[in-house]
Amino acid sequence: MLLIILFALSLVISAITIRIGISLSHSFGIVDHPSEHKQHTTSTPFVGGLGIFFALIVALRITDYFQLSSDIRYMWLELAALTIFVTGFADDIWRLDYKVRFLVQAAVASVMALWGGVVLLDLGSLLSSRPFELGMLALPFTVFATIGVINALNMIDGIDGLSGSLSLVSLLLIAIATFVAGRETYLALIVVLMGGGTGFLYYNLRRGSRRRAAVFLGDNGSMLLGFLFSWVLIDLTQGEDRAMTPVTALWIIAIPLMDAVGVMIRRLYYRHSPFHPDRNHLHHLFMRAGFRTQDIVYVISMIQLAFGSVGLVGLYFDVPEPWMLAGFVGAFMIYCYLIVRPWRFVPALRRLHARLELTSADCRGVFIGNYPPRDAQRFIRMLVEGLGPRDDYELCVYESRQKDRGERFLYAAIKLFMEEDEISVSGIRHLVDTFKKQFAGYPAVQVRQFINRNSQNDRRVHDKPIVEDFRNADRRSKHGKTLIYKSHGDDAWVGDLLKLYKNKLRISTR
Repeated sequence: MLLIILFALSLVISAITIRIGISLSHSFGIVDHPSEHKQHTTSTPFVGGLGIFFALIVALRITDYFQLSSDIRYMWLELAALTIFVTGFADDIWRLDYKVRFLVQAAVASVMALWGGVVLLDLGSLLSSRPFELGMLALPFTVFATIGVINALNMIDGIDGLSGSLSLVSLLLIAIATFVAGRETYLALIVVLMGGGTGFLYYNLRRGSRRRAAVFLGDNGSMLLGFLFSWVLIDLTQGEDRAMTPVTALWIIAIPLMDAVGVMIRRLYYRHSPFHPDRNHLHHLFMRAGFRTQDIVYVISMIQLAFGSVGLVGLYFDVPEPWMLAGFVGAFMIYCYLIVRPWRFVPALRRLHARLELTSADCRGVFIGNYPPRDAQRFIRMLVEGLGPRDDYELCVYESRQKDRGERFLYAAIKLFMEEDEISVSGIRHLVDTFKKQFAGYPAVQVRQFINRNSQNDRRVHDKPIVEDFRNADRRSKHGKTLIYKSHGDDAWVGDLLKLYKNKLRISTR
């Protein structure tokens, strides 16, 4: 019961703090502006870390049930968290050099190890039944691992809701491990972080009618979460009463680690700086495949949950740690292969997207194809009746000819006019379902989403030169098709018709 209260308290503190932070950010102009390497199109406050930080400090200070305030390490945890939070906030505002960030991260990691007592002494039983001790390398390895986790969380924070959702999934898995191990002190800390993260996601996730995030996590939030993950995971994987093995920790935060290291390897492979930003992270590949932001967050979070579950299953079923490490390395190698060759991975994601019947991020309406040309009048009438008396669309009907067969057919492209970047999922699905029912008696007719042509999402566009004979023909070429009907929502019911074939037959849509 107390944990539920602690979670709710942290959530409320986080939500209220972020709400106040949003107002102040707009007043003082402390917002994240759109740029070349960012997805958002409007200036957005980056005060998400503020809610998590205050949830951490206030919620832990007002309760002494777990006696955290009497633990000297708690003082160092607060100090280190404050330092990393302030550094991240400064980076959000002034764009600090990465060397400065690394220096502060190394200093905070050293404080955690030397004064907080949280140090990576061994890597678990990787080579024998005894733990593989690091000895003199313990401190530098702790600093290296901490910097790696901090920047992994920072790099995965690329679209609305992703970093927060992945963090929440990992925190849930860590909570299970701490509960099973009976580590009440850390269980309380994890519950506080989960509450703070949930309060942040309330503003950051795209949900319902919200088409964009109201607030970003910012470097202040992602660096803070990365540091807290480092502190918790290192401490829980060391000592005689460890709650998990070090290799289990790798599985629990697999996606951020794999993505960060994989992208850096890809940059080196193409002789770019490993610190040069690009658009080749995992979520970028999903975007190229047409996934909407909400769907990307859900799918990647489920992948993270699957990875973390593998780690916990291996832990509780006593799977040898060398096997668990080999499995993680194997999964990482597959991940790197996909990242380095996105032109092979993205088409597979497109097929997955189609199989799941998700609405595409580039969807702008409905496509109806392969209708026999002998009854064009009926075809157009069915289209107009299916659309109904709405005024937010453009309907174009074409006659096309297949060069190899010489066959003619009709197809229609219905483009919807939108004020937002993404159309309502329910609206698209309703239209698709409507036309599927209307053309149920025509097995050859295809009804699907109409996708705007975008060279960035073209399968033929990738990082290597296209060979001369590789799908150079444009399947949407203007040649070989004739526009026979065009209307808009405000005049479709009047029947603004074009010429049909070679004669001047006019069609009534009434």
